[in-house]
Amino acid sequence: MTFSDKNRERIHQAVMEAEGRTRGEIVPMVIDQSARYRETRYRAGIGFAFFILTLLLTMELHWMPWGWHAFNAGWLLLAVAAAYCLGYWLGTQPAVIRLLTSKERMGYKVKLRAHQAFWEHGLHRTELGTGVLILISLLEHRIEILTDRPILDRVPPETWNNMVALIQEGFQKGNPVESLCQAIAHCGKVLGEYFPPGPDGPNPDELPNELIPD
Repeated sequence: MTFSDKNRERIHQAVMEAEGRTRGEIVPMVIDQSARYRETRYRAGIGFAFFILTLLLTMELHWMPWGWHAFNAGWLLLAVAAAYCLGYWLGTQPAVIRLLTSKERMGYKVKLRAHQAFWEHGLHRTELGTGVLILISLLEHRIEILTDRPILDRVPPETWNNMVALIQEGFQKGNPVESLCQAIAHCGKVLGEYFPPGPDGPNPDELPNELIPD
């Protein structure tokens, strides 16, 4: 999924408006996938090759008048090899990856990627420890919201669960940008309750307000 310049600007404005109500720093990030899931290629390749081999060996002999004699073994091996290659390619497709990968593994990979992004983009270095990462991983259809320790200690976990549900609903209905902007606004409201602006107003921007790509 790609975001147009107009949509990126909408997200940018949503972050600026949300941060105007709080000392928090909100960073939205959208990535294609959180891991390569290489094992699905081999699973799909072996599975499809075994299926083709079984299919060929169990075909009625009157469909193949020549039968599977020794001199046809080369063609059999060639068909199985081609099936493996096709299955290997299919194993790189998002739908097949989701089919052959457990939800637990995908959830773990998205959490791991969120933690990596949190450190890579410096959310742990904000002056007051008020960084919030909203990571959307498209292949896994998962959203992970990660916060710094001061926010984690004060804001109830269900707050972030509700925000994740809001974004997921928007993606399912085909309104990803709208739902993300709504979640960012809600995040700013929540942070404003627990971390309101100081006497001099909100903190200076310590982190980018733009949508971060993979």
